[in-house]
Amino acid sequence: MAKKRTQPAKTSSYVGTVDEKKKHARKIVRGLARLFPEPECALIHDSPFQLLVATILSAQCTDERVNATTPTLFKKYPTAEKLAASKQADVEKIVYPLGFFRAKATNIRKMALAVTKEHAGEIPRTLKELVALPGVGRKTANVVLGTAFDIPSGVVVDTHVKRITNIFGLTTSKNPEIIERDLVEVLPKKEWIKFSHRIILHGRATCIARRPQCTACSLLKICPRIGLKPL
Repeated sequence: MAKKRTQPAKTSSYVGTVDEKKKHARKIVRGLARLFPEPECALIHDSPFQLLVATILSAQCTDERVNATTPTLFKKYPTAEKLAASKQADVEKIVYPLGFFRAKATNIRKMALAVTKEHAGEIPRTLKELVALPGVGRKTANVVLGTAFDIPSGVVVDTHVKRITNIFGLTTSKNPEIIERDLVEVLPKKEWIKFSHRIILHGRATCIARRPQCTACSLLKICPRIGLKPL
């Protein structure tokens, strides 16, 4: 079995010196902060365990659908111990609306069992320990560490972050691991956690994938609009 990465892949190259990239990134950070001063994680949760489960379930699924499903799941299985003792068929029935329900049910049950046996039911607080859990990759680990524990272990790269950071000219890669390395290089560490939340909110509100509202965007003056049609 291939060993999971605990470090993002090598940086891709894109135009500008490191100092120029950092200066541009700071402008983007300030602009997003004005738009979304107090961003929150879109996945509804009451504990690090619930956030970890919800993040695993959100793969190839909308946050809205996950939030509509997890209340039932968390009511029945509020802790890692409860979920570890669950029956596969019962969990599959609950997560069925999320797609890939068999794999997702298997992943969250195996994760819960590992957390129960190896960490006394508590979600670990290191990247190395998190990515060692079944169904947990670097993106999921970064979400949990940043949102649940306020630990900036890296930058979460989802579909919004992948698309919009290319438009902003902060990276030229389509590879999430390389994008993360590019962002870590130019963003202040204190911004790593909130940056992704803000990008996601911006992607839903203005920089919409199929119809970006560039003329109504307050970031237009600092956005190079890479890959988009001229206005």
